Amino acid sequence: MTSLVAALLAWYRETARPLPWRATTDPYRVWLSEVMLQQTQVTTVLPYYARFLAQWPTVEALAAAARDEVLAAWQGLGYYRRAHALHETARLVVARGGWPTELAEWRALPGFGEYTAGALASIVGGERVPAVDGNVERVLARLLALEGDPARGAARATLRAYAADLVPAEAPGEWNQAVMELGATVCGRQPRCGECPVAAWCAGLAGGTPAAYPQRVPR
Repeated sequence: MTSLVAALLAWYRETARPLPWRATTDPYRVWLSEVMLQQTQVTTVLPYYARFLAQWPTVEALAAAARDEVLAAWQGLGYYRRAHALHETARLVVARGGWPTELAEWRALPGFGEYTAGALASIVGGERVPAVDGNVERVLARLLALEGDPARGAARATLRAYAADLVPAEAPGEWNQAVMELGATVCGRQPRCGECPVAAWCAGLAGGTPAAYPQRVPR
């Protein structure tokens, strides 16, 4: 497992896309990127991210903005509940006098699910917790050759436990981003296994059917 972690981190440090939110651990900038990236492609988010920061460079500035201004700036990104939660959270952070410092506090903020809380706690706070989104689920399900839907029941519990075990004590946020990057760029729906830095540890590939994972159950 240690060799797997080292191999993926080395790959990430060498090949990761130079996205602006990866150059900082400022909670406001990381949080803004995570909210915008929910169900939205990176190429779509980039100009919105830059415009938001130009208009509201701090969480205090965003909290002081009118709701209609925020919604207008969000126009075109879709899923407007994210914009409402963004503005509400900014106001709560300012009212409480600062950002959370641990996972449970992140989880209590509006719009923060399990993934977003894990991402912020690890990237910003250095907390050794996983951040499991769809990309990460796909990567880990293939590494495990996981039987069952990773979003449900026993398969979900198995995958979450595996995700937590993999997170290194050092650079947990970088690790979570590395797994996300692998899922976004190499281990997609049609995996490019010849380019994968952790192919040697992949049970799905060893079994000859990596694309069969994850085993989604239709809702």
